[in-house]
Amino acid sequence: MNRIEKSKKKYKQLFGDVVPATYKTDPDFQDILSRFIFGEVFYQGDLDDKQRELITLVVLTTNQTLPQLKAHVSAALNIGLTPIEIKEAVFHCAPYIGFPKTLNAINEVNEVFKTKNIALPIESQKTVDEDHRFRNGLAVQVEIFGENIKKMQESTSPNQKHIQEYLSAFCFGDFYTRGGLELKTRELLTLCIVSAIGNSESQVKAHVQGNLNVGNGKETLITAITHCLPYMGFPRTLNALNNVNQIIPEN
Repeated sequence: MNRIEKSKKKYKQLFGDVVPATYKTDPDFQDILSRFIFGEVFYQGDLDDKQRELITLVVLTTNQTLPQLKAHVSAALNIGLTPIEIKEAVFHCAPYIGFPKTLNAINEVNEVFKTKNIALPIESQKTVDEDHRFRNGLAVQVEIFGENIKKMQESTSPNQKHIQEYLSAFCFGDFYTRGGLELKTRELLTLCIVSAIGNSESQVKAHVQGNLNVGNGKETLITAITHCLPYMGFPRTLNALNNVNQIIPEN
């Protein structure tokens, strides 16, 4: 198949028979978009459609492109992602983009769920309580980044130690320990989120190494960042790829 045929097939898998409204007003632009995203990018690399849609959801959430997020929630359901997986991907954005933007995205997800008669709230994926969120979160941090995490916490200035504690208890304790998505998936999504934010080179590099540590190889990272390209543009994509190459040089 050529990329035009591929794009039509992939679009139908994701969105059914819905015709983009842009075809009535800007057909040339819609052709460029559809053929690039659904005829090329979706076929590059080693990720399946479920992984690609999870990446799409977190990048659209990060960018607050909410109409497109809403469309891709439906697409995610169409290709077999569960409501839990969709919610967990969006929840996972909170430590990186903040609560207000995450709540905006959650509202869009909930609207789609209501139209699909998906009961709310969905099943809780919480695995920690107040007594264990810091300890369990720190354990996940160490699994991803190694024992140096503990040394970093110990060497942090007293007036900033609370930030390191929040990182362990909130980011990794409240979110990374949740069910619904495996650790490798969460860490891959984090890389996509911090890449889409921009101006976060040190965090991108840290999460490139974190992805390696949990078993996501360089080709997977390149594919994931490539999949972000249509939604975050070339500058942030090229920056992210440069960071990947700095941590994992080409042979």
